[in-house]
Amino acid sequence: MIAKNKFRMFNRGEIKPKGWLKTQLRIQADGLAGNLDKVWPDVRDSKWIGGDREGWERVPYWLDGFIPLAYLLDDADLKKRADKYVTAIISRQESDGWICPCTLEERRSYDLWPGILIAKVLSMYADLSGSVEAEESLYRLLKNLWEFTRHCTLHNWAAMRWFEALIPIYWMYERKPEEWLIRLALRFQQMGYDYNGLFGPFRDQKPERVWTYSTHVVNLSMAIKQDALMSRISGSDPNDFAERMLKELFEHHGMAVGHFTGDECLMGDSPVQGSEFCGIVEAMYSYEWLLAITGNPKWGDYLERLAFNALPATASQDMWSHQYDQLTNQVRCERLPEGHVIFGTNGPESHLFGLEPNYGCCTANFGQSWPKFAMSTFMKSESGIVSSVIAPSRIKTKVNGKPVQCDLKTDYPFGSKLEYTIHADSPVEFELLIRIPSCAKSAKVNGQAVEPGKFHNEKRSWSGTEKVVVELEFAAEIVSRPRQMGVLWHGPLLYSVPIAEEWIKHEYTKNDVERKYPYCDYEILPKSKWNYGFSANDFKFVQGKTGETPFANDPAPVEIMAQLVEIPWEEEHGVCTAKPSSRVPISDPHPVKMIPYGCAKLRMTEMPILL
Repeated sequence: MIAKNKFRMFNRGEIKPKGWLKTQLRIQADGLAGNLDKVWPDVRDSKWIGGDREGWERVPYWLDGFIPLAYLLDDADLKKRADKYVTAIISRQESDGWICPCTLEERRSYDLWPGILIAKVLSMYADLSGSVEAEESLYRLLKNLWEFTRHCTLHNWAAMRWFEALIPIYWMYERKPEEWLIRLALRFQQMGYDYNGLFGPFRDQKPERVWTYSTHVVNLSMAIKQDALMSRISGSDPNDFAERMLKELFEHHGMAVGHFTGDECLMGDSPVQGSEFCGIVEAMYSYEWLLAITGNPKWGDYLERLAFNALPATASQDMWSHQYDQLTNQVRCERLPEGHVIFGTNGPESHLFGLEPNYGCCTANFGQSWPKFAMSTFMKSESGIVSSVIAPSRIKTKVNGKPVQCDLKTDYPFGSKLEYTIHADSPVEFELLIRIPSCAKSAKVNGQAVEPGKFHNEKRSWSGTEKVVVELEFAAEIVSRPRQMGVLWHGPLLYSVPIAEEWIKHEYTKNDVERKYPYCDYEILPKSKWNYGFSANDFKFVQGKTGETPFANDPAPVEIMAQLVEIPWEEEHGVCTAKPSSRVPISDPHPVKMIPYGCAKLRMTEMPILL
């Protein structure tokens, strides 16, 4: 037997994005993630569908985001293209259930990570499309893994990411409660890497320029949910490991944005060390599962912090290009000179925006970010509906056998008002759990004060059309960082000084992969000052409008005018120093515009506190 999650996902197309969230998904669909099967050989001509290009993780990664994107937007063309790929993959599945594109002789040495990935894809596709063929294919694949792991152990990437297999295993067990599935889950645990050992005690406090599986930022981002997933079998506390792990990572390798460095491996707390895009995306996915499994509202806070800040910061506004590594203080995105690469184990182009800077895993994987976030906006509890992650969306479902619709209209995180409209054709009693973000200084529901950082329960008999209005109050706050530096938060948004940008386009072909506008590469050069420090606790919040591009740079949807001073601060080989050489002002305090971190591609975020 496996324990139930505190909350369950809606996965039959019940959730539909609205407002700025739908706009963001449409931008993604019209950008790189929505067109990789047309422009990128590793997806277009992959071995997964009978071609001769990459046949490992890239097609499964891409489908993991492309499928929910297609169904959230209810886009006929996207759904048709998703169907084409899934059908081609299933049609090539071997009679014994093996599904990965390799020869029989290669199986014994095969790293099973893509098999785990495609299992997740098949379960998601079966949910969203209702495909019986996908469910049957997944069952045969899991049976094959049961037999395969009798004779071969997990290794390399599969060993580090074994717990991802629990997601499709549990999915299948809930439909076919067969004992061998639980034993398969336990076998994966026994063969896989145990991150409890890594963090008990944690000995990787100091960064090293050495590539290892155990300090790889994407592995660690995935592993946040390891024990929470296993707790459904073990009965252990699903919060404990994630809390201990993150305490160590944030203390020694923490970033202002609420993540940890990894370019590719853990690299300390400097604002000019990067973090890989895949790590941000996978940490979001871990927080989505932690929120569902535990029902602990703080995981929603962690998720929103990344979704509203780190995620949009590392993709261009049109989402046709992205970075491999983002920096907190990012004064230019230009190829670094040989011998002066700041990144731990990544190359000199890792922070450029492009088709596949440094390596193509993020090109394939970043597409799951916004769709899975959107699918987490509402969840279901034993007694009703949960507004779990705050973004404009709609849920249509049945509660106690009766149709119910709940619409959330909001500009959050750019606004502070949440307006729920609940419609029930006939009277039905249920709870509406609303997560009140902990970043709010105060909150009211229908005029009554409630506590931030907790779920507010509106439990009643609902009939006809009713409204619930939540008003949040935010305040600007400087939060301390190492090196006597600070960052400015206002509610769920981190703020940066935007640096005027000049985008330099590069079109070329490398390794038979064409970079051609709009899927070309870019360097970004600074065209304004960036050498500032905080000089006063005097911040003026300016509310703007959420436009056609939600995370726009100019104009940004919200701004803060801050009192800053210029200070001596050097740039070395294309990167600003981790801290300024002097804190003696070289200008009088004056107002400087700051915008959300996710809106600024060149930015200064961590700055000295000179109050």
